[in-house]
Amino acid sequence: MIQRLINRYKRMRTERYLNQTYHCQYAFVGMGQHGLTNLYPVLHYLQVPVKYICVTSERKARLIERKFKGIKATIRLNEVLNDEDVKGVLVAASPSAHFSIASRVLQSGKSLFIEKPPCQSLEQLLQLIELQREFGSRVAMVGLQQRYAPAIQTLKRRLKSERLLNYDLHYLTGAYPEGDALLDLYIHPLDLATWLFGKAEIVSYLEIDEHSYILMLRHQHIVGTIELSTCHSWQDARQSLTVHTRSGIYHLAHCEELSFVPKQTVIAGIPIEKFIPRRQSVEYLYRHDSFSPIIANNSIYTQGFFQEVSTFINAVEGNKANVLTDLQSLEPTLKLIDEISFFRQH
Repeated sequence: MIQRLINRYKRMRTERYLNQTYHCQYAFVGMGQHGLTNLYPVLHYLQVPVKYICVTSERKARLIERKFKGIKATIRLNEVLNDEDVKGVLVAASPSAHFSIASRVLQSGKSLFIEKPPCQSLEQLLQLIELQREFGSRVAMVGLQQRYAPAIQTLKRRLKSERLLNYDLHYLTGAYPEGDALLDLYIHPLDLATWLFGKAEIVSYLEIDEHSYILMLRHQHIVGTIELSTCHSWQDARQSLTVHTRSGIYHLAHCEELSFVPKQTVIAGIPIEKFIPRRQSVEYLYRHDSFSPIIANNSIYTQGFFQEVSTFINAVEGNKANVLTDLQSLEPTLKLIDEISFFRQH
């Protein structure tokens, strides 16, 4: 009896995957390390019909056609945009080229998935929003995968019912000479802060080193401190968030673990734990299981890449999809980045 139930569950799981088919054609623009390791594997797993891969090098295009059978490689973006069969374009090119490419895709009326940063400023973001309205792209979303990560989704749900006090957010990496750390790297923690807590006002700004800052932000219901630094190490890069609420403390380590420690009892202002020591309890709301080799335990899933790509594809196909990173939702994040840029230049 139990074995039949197990076999039935496995069969249903397999059939659910096999029934998940897509009918539109897609194109992928860019073939860097990020696209190859985090985005394209999701398209392959889902068996999304990718018709084109667009790159800037003729030599790379020939290598792509040899590696990816049945896919046409091109160095001409217009070839992709003029093809009526292509309904959605995923862009993971050089960050400095994102705004130009995104503008052209939206002007073609095709749906757009654009890796972060989608542009260089709030003004450019508003231009992209207007292009989507004018030319009618069905979907336009940005690759800020942390919004889709299970741990962060769980934290956002829990915080809705909490009385918030303050938070500390740390994003520490090594040197980043290949681009603009503020737009390419720090957009992640800054977006996390605005996604979880809403629009932010900079109360205090301190530049502790080149491309490294400590900020104090004020949101509507909470204040927080953010440390952004490239003075550490890529081998020990860290992102952590601690949120203090009336009922306890939430701690997020990367997107791999989310815990909650309830506050100890206080009577008439007296902390009982000082007189009656008790073992501190920790509730693990989410922990990355590295033992079972299934898709939900893959880092592409725990970091949110799988969910953001599958959300885009389902939205383009007209299936049920909860788009969390449409262009409009990034306005508070880009506004915050603009303000930091202003402080940095003055």
